[in-house]
Amino acid sequence: MVNAPPLREPVSADPADDMFLAAAFAASATTIISGDRHLLEVSGWRGITVLTPRKFIDRFFRASR
Repeated sequence: MVNAPPLREPVSADPADDMFLAAAFAASATTIISGDRHLLEVSGWRGITVLTPRKFIDRFFRASR
């Protein structure tokens, strides 16, 4: 768990999604797994990639075979 302060400025078109970006940023996470289209639209913000569950599986699990 991380203490993630709110973002200074909105990033996503859906303000409720910014808490996920704030948590990922505070945790120095590089990836968020989500099917939410607003989060997918801001993939790459501050180096955080947003992947759908399917793309995550394709990228990380199938590549390790």
